[in-house]
Amino acid sequence: MLKVDNISFGYTSKEVLKNISFSANKGDYIAVIGESGCGKSTLLEIIYGLLHIEKGAVYWNDKKLLGPNFQLIPGEDFMKYLPQDFDLMPYITVEENIGKNISILDPNRVTRIQELLEVVDMSDFLKTKVKNLSGGQKQRVALAKVIAKEPEVLLLDEPFSHIDNFRKNKLRRDLFRYLKSKNVLCIVATHDATDALSFADEILVIRDGKLVAKNTPEALYNNLTSEYIGSFFNEVNEIQLSKIDSKSTSKKKILFYPNQLKLVENSEIKATVITSYFKGDFYLIEANLKGKIIFFEHLEKLQTGSNIYFKKN
Repeated sequence: MLKVDNISFGYTSKEVLKNISFSANKGDYIAVIGESGCGKSTLLEIIYGLLHIEKGAVYWNDKKLLGPNFQLIPGEDFMKYLPQDFDLMPYITVEENIGKNISILDPNRVTRIQELLEVVDMSDFLKTKVKNLSGGQKQRVALAKVIAKEPEVLLLDEPFSHIDNFRKNKLRRDLFRYLKSKNVLCIVATHDATDALSFADEILVIRDGKLVAKNTPEALYNNLTSEYIGSFFNEVNEIQLSKIDSKSTSKKKILFYPNQLKLVENSEIKATVITSYFKGDFYLIEANLKGKIIFFEHLEKLQTGSNIYFKKN
């Protein structure tokens, strides 16, 4: 089990991570989300052992990890960390890059390289030099290389950021299924809601260096307590209660997603359509409700300037 116990860290006297604590087991997938600069990458670097911490500690199976001040080579042997710069050698082939993380004495070396390339959908590029690959292809090779070491803990920093959407969905399914089958603990820093909602066992939400939420994807999504948290998953409406309930004088604000509003023929909630955004299966409608911008979903495009009525589900 990995245990992060009340760690704080700052590159200067200002702390960029403040009292972060969580634990995770082998085979878990933990997604770390938060705005740029909130400390996601720093957290991964601390866990791996690239940054020394004075406050708090990181444990693996109850053993305290000492960090870079006590290691000749920073980083833990049982972990692998993939930063955003890929860490590939450009002038050798895909096969040779991945092979550097597999012992030449391994009798299954060739088979393992082929298996890893299948996981990341790069089998056709076995003999291609890395310098001739696109950014997305390099990222997929880097993923194959980092899991070739068979780590117990895998730390990934925005691992799909350069990969086309039409490949990304299959890659995520194949990669996370593979890691589960190998019982690898995977911690991913990401901006992508799909990485977190569809695949994670638990999501950590960081804001200004603090852990502001920690729960399952279903619990975080369905119990909307913060516009900051909800905005990673969908548009969030934040409306004063009195704007949707004529009987209320309360200044209390409520939060809800666009799919929680339903268009009706007539109601006390009246708004004016600003524009419609095509989303494939539906339109996201932007409207003006008593001076406040709101969003809701509708199956058809609505005319700009038209008056509409709806109710909250």
